[in-house]
This record gives sequence, structure tokens and C-alpha cells, in this order.
Amino acid sequence: MEKAIKKYWPVFLLPTMAAFTIGFIVPFIEGIYLSFCKFTTIRDAKFVGFSNYIEAFKDETFPHAFGFTTLFAIVTLLLVNILAFAIALALTQKIKGTNIFRTIFFMPNLIGGIVLGYIWQLIFDGIFSHFNTALKLDANLGFIGLVILICWQQIGYMMIVYIAGLQAIPESLKEAAMIDGANKRQRLFHVTIPNMMPSITICTFLTITNSFKLFDQNLSLTGGEPLHQTEMLALNIYQTFYGRVGYEGIGQAKAVIFFLAVVIIGMLQLRLTRSKEVQQ
Repeated sequence: MEKAIKKYWPVFLLPTMAAFTIGFIVPFIEGIYLSFCKFTTIRDAKFVGFSNYIEAFKDETFPHAFGFTTLFAIVTLLLVNILAFAIALALTQKIKGTNIFRTIFFMPNLIGGIVLGYIWQLIFDGIFSHFNTALKLDANLGFIGLVILICWQQIGYMMIVYIAGLQAIPESLKEAAMIDGANKRQRLFHVTIPNMMPSITICTFLTITNSFKLFDQNLSLTGGEPLHQTEMLALNIYQTFYGRVGYEGIGQAKAVIFFLAVVIIGMLQLRLTRSKEVQQ
């Protein structure tokens, strides 16, 4: 069987590579080219150099969206991972009903982003109506609403990853620490967390990238209101490309900048957390 696989591996690889090339590589390269063009359709693209990138940074909504998204990513990174880790610790103790609680916490992750955004919009507006305001009328409320929504949706998923990491820690390490007289706090910071670094790497990477790429929930919950103040990067690019006539090239340039920013931030995060794994 192994000889057959080694002999005919191109036959198995070709369909996947063809689909990947057609569905990702070709559109990606074409998208980069279009970011240097002025166009309304692909066929009338006219090369204009770096003018789209210059106009992208001149658009005041774009730097604001970048700053808003960065702040949102930092806050959700901390809240989602700390709460998910705390819940995972609690649900790996010998208590009754842990499987039920795991299911309950994970269920919000199964709801689509658009639906989730509208559900929480109804909840928030029902609460804020008693204070004569609404989610879309206050940027601070919009930010808090987005944070609460994402925490509610993603904590359960990250919890599952952390539970898997906690269960993979050898019991012998915990027992050795207890024999040496380590208290709960010392066992947590010197045994549990160092051995959890692979799970922490995965969860922090997913949290950061998901926060930067957030679109559905932002569109349905706040729509960028008021006056683009709660508009995140993905929504800003969408509004530029589809909502403003003649700005297609600028929207494409924003998309390329967005891609580069997410890649750089993701690579820096992976390098930082993986370096901690090596030092264990």
C-alpha cells in the first residue's frame, strides 16, 4: 500500500492542488494586481500605481477602523482566553455535570454570526431602552456590546481546546509538585500553565485572527454606527468596495493592507508563544 501511495501520489495531490490554485492562488494574485488599478469590473482595470494605497490611508475611517479593531482584539484576547482557561480548570475538576456544562458553554459557537448579532442587538436595545439610548447611538456601548458578543460566542470553543490541554498534562507532574509541597497557586503557574503553552498558542492565535477578521457580528450588531465609530476593518473594506462608487480599487488596496497586517500580527504572536514552548 505504501509503495502504491509513493508511486501514485501525484494523482491524489493533483485535484486538491488544482482546486486550491483555482479557488485561492489565482484570485489572490489577481486581487493584489487589482489593488494597483482603478476599475469597476475586472475587464476595465487600469493600472494607477500606488494611488489606491495613498487614498486608503487618506480615508479617515480606515485608520480609525484599524485602531478600533486593534483595541477590540487586545481586549477580547485577554477576556476570552482568561475566562476560557478558568472555565476549563473548573470543568476538569471531579464535579458532577461537567459534560452538560461543557455542552452549554460550547453551544453559542454553533450559532451563525449574523443571527447572533441580531439576537444580541435585540437584547441590548431592550435593556438600553430603559435608559433612553440604543446600541447604535453610543460608540462605547457598541464596543462593549461587540466584546460581550464575541466572548459569549468564542469562550466555549477555546474552553474545549484548554480542556484537551489540561487532560494531556501527566498526572505524575502534578503529584511530584504536591509531594514537593507546592500549593495550588504554585502548581498552576509552574506546572499547569507551562505545560499548557501549546494550547495557549492555538487559542491566542485563533482569538487574534478571529478578532481582526470579524465581519458578520459587526455588520449585524452595530453596522459601524454611529458614524463609522464602531466599524471594524473587514466591515470598512466591505463598505468601501461595495458602498462607494469608484472606490473599488481603494477597497482592494485596503484588503491587501488588511491581509498583510493580520499575517504579520499572527506570525509575531506564534513566534512569541512558541518560544515559550521551547523554554519549558
